[in-house]
Amino acid sequence: MNTNGTTQTRSNGTADGTFVEMDEMQKKEEADPNGEIVHEKLEYEPSGWFELTLNKAGSSTEDFLKKNSSAMKTIAVFVLNGLVIGFFFGCLYYWMNHSNKPLELCHGFGSLIAFLSIVYFFVIYFLVVKRYFGEWFEKTVWIRIETIAHCLWKKIWFRWCFSVGVLAAIAVFLYFDTRDAPERLISLLGLIVLLLLGFVFSAHPGRIKWRTVSMGLLIQFIFGLIFIRWDSGRLALQCFSDKVATFLSYGVEGAAFVFGDLLVRTEGVFAFSTLPVIFFFSMLVEVLFFWGALQWFCLRLGHVLRSLTSTTVCESVISVANVFLGQSESVLIIKPYLALLTPSEIHVVMSSGFATVSGTILAAYIAFGAEPAHLVTASVMSAPAALCYAKLMLPETRRSRTAVHNLQPVEIEDQSALSAATRGATNGVALIMNIIANLVAFVAVIAFLNGVLGYCGGLLGNPDINLEWIFGKIFIPLCWLMGVPWEECEHVGTLVGLKTVVNEFVAYQRMGEMKNQGLLSSRGELIATYALCGFTNPASAGIMIGAISAMAPAQRETLSSVAVRAFFTGCGICFMTACIAGLLMPEGSFG
Repeated sequence: MNTNGTTQTRSNGTADGTFVEMDEMQKKEEADPNGEIVHEKLEYEPSGWFELTLNKAGSSTEDFLKKNSSAMKTIAVFVLNGLVIGFFFGCLYYWMNHSNKPLELCHGFGSLIAFLSIVYFFVIYFLVVKRYFGEWFEKTVWIRIETIAHCLWKKIWFRWCFSVGVLAAIAVFLYFDTRDAPERLISLLGLIVLLLLGFVFSAHPGRIKWRTVSMGLLIQFIFGLIFIRWDSGRLALQCFSDKVATFLSYGVEGAAFVFGDLLVRTEGVFAFSTLPVIFFFSMLVEVLFFWGALQWFCLRLGHVLRSLTSTTVCESVISVANVFLGQSESVLIIKPYLALLTPSEIHVVMSSGFATVSGTILAAYIAFGAEPAHLVTASVMSAPAALCYAKLMLPETRRSRTAVHNLQPVEIEDQSALSAATRGATNGVALIMNIIANLVAFVAVIAFLNGVLGYCGGLLGNPDINLEWIFGKIFIPLCWLMGVPWEECEHVGTLVGLKTVVNEFVAYQRMGEMKNQGLLSSRGELIATYALCGFTNPASAGIMIGAISAMAPAQRETLSSVAVRAFFTGCGICFMTACIAGLLMPEGSFG
């Protein structure tokens, strides 16, 4: 009895001072208001000359670094610049004396020159030009120009004169450019019909911002001139896209290490070869967000595009990001703001994702016979077209919380870059699982519908009827309006139907087969390449819905309400891009 009583008393901390002291320490440790355990510091008194010396040295070193942090940063910058310059001249010496390769700005030593030129341009601009001349330039030049432009734009006569002048310039250019091939003007008719359909089916025709629509269309036309008619512009764009694709392909190395080369490289299973890249990119985005680089990029780019198209920051950034990233990776860039977006902004995010393709999978399309330069050009031209057509189909009716003037800074949860990287990688788990679930469900639904149509068609003696066949017939008039020769419209319509019902992989594969069989002319192949360049298919819709709903669960209802409209908007954007490509590309210059 005594033994048990003593044991019980000690366990409650009433009979021994040691246990009472431990209970008091535990209460102090658990007194943190956030619910986290805060451990009390150990009392420490250095003894002996060696410990005293180490303690003083540590304190003095820490104080010295704190007091001279700016000087230490300056020294670090000079050391880093010295290493970069030394490396550059070492590469220059090797290239001049040992390399037989010509200088190319996209490869080898030429790419180093291009990269360092861009980096030092921004360094000189921010550290010298903006610091010492930025305020003067803004006050004496930029504000005056902006004020004058704003006052002029308020005048109705100026807006009309500007619009008429731009239209007249385009009309004169097209007259001289197409007088030897007037059939190219059919593509212009198709563009006009698509814009009229967008206006007719607009959710709020009276709330359309025509500045956004017209400027988006104008920028798309200018991009067409630069990247379709100007070979240097197309090569520069292809180079940048290749570098982005190469960077993201490093995520495949991690996937191959975990899942094995058989699933990732040999078989190329989608769930193991493509989706794991999201882990890599999600980690990168979180680290860039922790450093503040992502916010800076969003604000600067958003300010430029907002000035041109009168769109919000997230709308502008997502349209550009989709040029080089997949629809699930690009959404990660604006992940902190997804919960704040209005239905119209969500519509732009989804439409832009449907209208472009990822730079990471261009190699697959190229293997099927598609021209790489035109694939990249199609995505770039679709970026401003996404803002144009999405805002035409679903204009903004609510006050945005992500405009430049009211974009609130997002609180950073992590305490270090390593913590941000870890959280970004683990956040990819929920994202990928949502994508897989929606992908399986949507593909299964399409297979079920094709089965029902095949059964009904079999009863009528035509068991080959399916959604692809039906859409192929429906899209014949549309293909003619885009500029496809009439005798090829059924073939291109079948490709558009395959892309809309199945995916663009199957459509490009079939296009390669038609190309080898001689069923498509150079013009038909050109327009088909641009029309197919987008993620507008039910499986991609499942990926997009799964990705956004995983990152912003509160937007599920909004997603379901705008998904169908965004899907058809994405189709319209791809067809607009095909029309402009057919209008601008001279006959016989494709490839």
